[in-house]
Amino acid sequence: MAVALLVFLALGAVAGVLAGLLGVGGGLVLVAALAWLLPTLGVPQEAAMHAALASSLASIVLTAAASARAHASRGSVLWPTVAWMVPGLLIGGWLGSGLAVRIDDDVLRWIVAGYCFIAAAQLTFGGSRSAVGDIVPAPKGVPMAAAGLGIGAVSAVVGIGGGSMTVPLLVWRGVAPVRAVGTSSACGVAIGIASAVGYALHAPAGALPQYGIGYVYLPAAIGVAAASVLAAPYGMRLAHRLHGDTLKRVFAAFLALVGTSLVLGG
Repeated sequence: MAVALLVFLALGAVAGVLAGLLGVGGGLVLVAALAWLLPTLGVPQEAAMHAALASSLASIVLTAAASARAHASRGSVLWPTVAWMVPGLLIGGWLGSGLAVRIDDDVLRWIVAGYCFIAAAQLTFGGSRSAVGDIVPAPKGVPMAAAGLGIGAVSAVVGIGGGSMTVPLLVWRGVAPVRAVGTSSACGVAIGIASAVGYALHAPAGALPQYGIGYVYLPAAIGVAAASVLAAPYGMRLAHRLHGDTLKRVFAAFLALVGTSLVLGG
């Protein structure tokens, strides 16, 4: 377990940098890594993917909060957008986790991998609305609330903080990528809370043999969160140094890499 905790801390550091850089809360890389690692720690293979998703989402709460705080200090969080999206994110996260616990572990793995490839393609080839400079009004209203519901549900099923949906959506609405990342990080807090609670309460009794609450594997969630909180500001600083198009390419390549690792790991 001592070695595993060190691995969780290392994963948390990577997740934190990715959260600040890409606004994804590190969830995608965590899901892939934990799905491989947890069976070696006594988690049943048939529960490994569910536990990876749940533990990733639990850790995202603090990871995304640290990233959002760092971005907010640079004025890169569109709080009106966050306010409109949060109710839908909370409801969607709860409903999505309830659905995910009923899906077979192997099917979940392919769903997450397929989602990664689709999101990477959308970000690579999708367009964005034209805007004057980098400053546009914060997207808000009923469409953003509805988007929050869908993003929350899908994020719960694939174990992420929603950045790979929220960031492309906001970029399409004309928001500068770095501000889209900051706003996505704030939204990830709501997704993480609702989804992790859902995975804890929707899980069958005795889902994990030890160290678990429902499907949330506590050593992984705590170890990852502790390191990621410290690492997130470094990712934020890097995000502010990169050009918007460069940030989009990094994001797309990252998604494709994680999707490939899940396919090969299956």
